[in-house]
Amino acid sequence: MAIEIIEWLSSDDCHALDVSGLIDALAARLCAGGLQIQRLVIYLRPLHPTILGRAIAWAPGEPVSVLDIEHGHDQSGHIPNNPVLHVMATRNWLTLRLDDPQWTPHHIFIGRRLTELCIAPMIHGTSDRAVSAVIFGTQQQEGFSTADLGLMRRILPALRSAIELRMWRRRTETILETYIGSDPERHILAGRIRRGDAETLEAALMFCDMHGFTELSNRLSSERVLQVLNIYFDQVVPPVTQCGGQILKFMGDGVLAFFRDEAGAAQSCAAAFKAANLIAERLSALSVPGAKIEAGIGLHYGEVSYGNIGSGNRLDYTVIGRDVNLTSRIQGLCGPTSHPLLMSKRFTDLLAVSGVGSIGCHAVKGFAEPIQLFAGTI
Repeated sequence: MAIEIIEWLSSDDCHALDVSGLIDALAARLCAGGLQIQRLVIYLRPLHPTILGRAIAWAPGEPVSVLDIEHGHDQSGHIPNNPVLHVMATRNWLTLRLDDPQWTPHHIFIGRRLTELCIAPMIHGTSDRAVSAVIFGTQQQEGFSTADLGLMRRILPALRSAIELRMWRRRTETILETYIGSDPERHILAGRIRRGDAETLEAALMFCDMHGFTELSNRLSSERVLQVLNIYFDQVVPPVTQCGGQILKFMGDGVLAFFRDEAGAAQSCAAAFKAANLIAERLSALSVPGAKIEAGIGLHYGEVSYGNIGSGNRLDYTVIGRDVNLTSRIQGLCGPTSHPLLMSKRFTDLLAVSGVGSIGCHAVKGFAEPIQLFAGTI
């Protein structure tokens, strides 16, 4: 059975499965081969901005479940009596009885009439030698036999390789999505990585910029400035994503985003306008000691080109175009005109809402002709 499982772990059928599918199929094969397991859990340490650990858990007759542990959850004090963290720290196998008072297993093992757990470290071939773990649980009164434990040890290297492949695949997607956004991430992983590879599209564009950031950064410590910036972005980013937008760039205290609804240009503009109002509501309700956080928002509908620019093997996936520049310039007039939200005529022509009025034509840096601007009530 060990040889069959090892061969399956390296097969095309297994290669096509995600981690949840892999653990489900692996458990089925182990049970069909006579191994009495009633719980199978893989614990991973993903490289993720918000998730510290992820447990993928299988039990007979149940769908595979995924439990995420977020950063900020202090586990350091629990290593001595948490068997999984102990195995990951010592990198040694551990077999334990569930009635052993020395250990405090996680709640995903409690209440399932399990008698014994076998926890194995999976040491990955990375520079920091990252460690995951696989946990086998049984209800057999006598626990796992010597043959059972031998089977687990034989299949572990192949299982580790299969898990590691999926970890690195997902890690690549996560890093790209975190730093450049989901849409560029898909394009890059699809192979559009040569300099000059670009795509042109029309979308509702938003540029949001914090007022008084220079004064703030001169007055506060670097650590406090970063804290304030993150508080500010926590008010800006969720409304954008909630309304279907994508963040294209963080530029200091500025955020460039676009909205592209499949229903058309009008719906794209409506989504951008709704996001702008939500941002304003969140910022107005915000109270930060030592800092008054306000922002100006510019909205425009136009064309952008985004793709690879740079030199040699050092490239950036960015956005360019006349309409990108215009959106930024429109936002820059929020301060001088004392309007927190300004929109172009093209944007308002597509926007079917009341409470939007012209504030006249204004000279815009870099553009020959004055631009008619409209202010919204937010």
